[in-house]
Amino acid sequence: MKHKASIAHEEAMVKMLRDDPKFAAAFLKEAMEDADEPKVLLIALRQIAKARGIAKVAKSARIERESLYRALSPQGNPRLSTLFAVIHALGLMLTVAPGRQ
Repeated sequence: MKHKASIAHEEAMVKMLRDDPKFAAAFLKEAMEDADEPKVLLIALRQIAKARGIAKVAKSARIERESLYRALSPQGNPRLSTLFAVIHALGLMLTVAPGRQ
């Protein structure tokens, strides 16, 4: 009996982030909820952008590719307008809800 070959976790994540907008939105939402470490949001955005193609996302966001890499790097400190442009280019939207008390 032949078994289906498994794929690496990272490869599976890339596929889901690329092909499943609902998964990408949930992934980003979870990252945003990590209030203790705001850089988690940049990491999540970078992973989604890489899965979708950095050059394609940069073009859609009207940002230079190198600027997008810098903005989403671990040392990045992007402007809010950059974050909104990237999120929009990814086909996602940012929402706000009441915090937990």
